[in-house]
Amino acid sequence: MGLTSQYLANMPIIELDSIDSTNNYAMRLIDADTAQHGLCITANYQTAGKGQRGKQWDNAACESLLMSIIVVPSWIIDQQFLLSATVAVAVADVLTTLHPTWNVAIKWPNDIFINDKKTAGILIENVLRGNKWQFAVIGIGLNVLQTEFSSSLPHASSLLIQSGKKYSLHELRESLLSKIIAALEPATSPLQIIASYNDYLYRKECNQRFVNEDKEWSAIINEVTLDGKLHVTEHGGTSAYYVHGNQLWCLG
Repeated sequence: MGLTSQYLANMPIIELDSIDSTNNYAMRLIDADTAQHGLCITANYQTAGKGQRGKQWDNAACESLLMSIIVVPSWIIDQQFLLSATVAVAVADVLTTLHPTWNVAIKWPNDIFINDKKTAGILIENVLRGNKWQFAVIGIGLNVLQTEFSSSLPHASSLLIQSGKKYSLHELRESLLSKIIAALEPATSPLQIIASYNDYLYRKECNQRFVNEDKEWSAIINEVTLDGKLHVTEHGGTSAYYVHGNQLWCLG
């Protein structure tokens, strides 16, 4: 059964001024058995925001949308990438509606790029108990009002830089929260989810640089599979499937 607009409008939200990490706060709620599906935690500032591969998500107070959403997944443990893909597509869909000329893309597995610049990151942490996928915490960091970034982040950007417009953090939060919760309804088939993801796939059918602990190389990106593997064509025409992790990532 689909979610009503009244339900979406009344989803619980915890608003914090400062916190170590909204994901950490959400995990503490789960540990205390006070979590519920759709509960959203937001903060004006994070002292230890989480990024991919254990990196810290840099933020300035009141310039980023920092939010974590607690959800009860409708998929089984082996389908974790479907949650990641659903959320990434929902975020990309919302951003696409904001500006007609933006080229919004999902960089595998779930960074959001606008006009070839990283503008949002998604970090999902799962709570598994036995063979049950009990909760997932969807952490989102969206650069909104920043005008400058560290020289160590040459590919970073914000909605303000890309549009010249100051978007409302509150309105963006409401749009993203409603879109994500609605997208998690089990009506959409896995094949549709992955098809939508691949429509947004960054540098699809293009040559992309990759790196691991030992080397750097290039391959042509083809698509992402149902289980989250990146299908590429390597030098010489060899087909390969990459698994994302600490030992492999795409370079900007």
